[in-house]
Amino acid sequence: MTTIRSPAVAGLFYPADAWQLKQDVQHLLAEASVHDLKPKVLIVPHAGYIYSGAVAAAAYANLSAVAAIIQRVVLLGPAHRIAVRGLALPGVDVFDTPLGSVKLDVDLVHAIAYLPQVTVNKEVHALEHSLEVQLPFLQSILDEFTLLPLAVGMAAAEEVAEVLNYVWGGQETLIVISSDLSHYLPYATAQRVDSETVQSILQLRHPIEHDHACGSIPINGLIMAAQKHHLTPHLLDLRNSGDTAGSRNQVVGYAAIAFNE
Repeated sequence: MTTIRSPAVAGLFYPADAWQLKQDVQHLLAEASVHDLKPKVLIVPHAGYIYSGAVAAAAYANLSAVAAIIQRVVLLGPAHRIAVRGLALPGVDVFDTPLGSVKLDVDLVHAIAYLPQVTVNKEVHALEHSLEVQLPFLQSILDEFTLLPLAVGMAAAEEVAEVLNYVWGGQETLIVISSDLSHYLPYATAQRVDSETVQSILQLRHPIEHDHACGSIPINGLIMAAQKHHLTPHLLDLRNSGDTAGSRNQVVGYAAIAFNE
């Protein structure tokens, strides 16, 4: 029997209606700037689309040159709701969204399942939004693809980097790191802090501190892997919720960064 992870934040972070969701994502992608890039890795934000959707689209629109080649997506994001040690697999066969189903990549699951830092935890994934909100973008820009979704909890950067190296693959494999930046700082302070964080990422310097990015652990692991694989990062967009849809008293930062081989 096929086990399914149903959408948890459809109707909250993005439209639950398939037609409206498709229209919204296509509009965001159409508004984004496209550069001469062939990304191997993306860092993208994961707030509600009204807040961070345009920044996420700035990353995903730049997959156009490689979209036909990509067959599998390795997706890492922080576990927000349930504490977990290591990197958690969801223990399901399929992730559903209003746009359809995405099958898990059985080969990649088996490739890392024996690693001590990898666990299986359905509860961690059940209500987690950091991975889910990426799927409608991926479904809108890629052809059919399989998914390796990992919710990252308490782990060392080296443990994340080890997993990434196991599943790195070639041009057929895209890696997506889901992370927002600073949280609930005043607008000008957030701009300064987020700019410093992004400069560290662009220079492949770690560690990124947790209060500077909620996905700091997967980002730090990525930086280690990016050094090993000689990736070059490119900043595509940097904004915060005060620029998009919120008050400037307390904002959340968002960046879109692509890494080329």
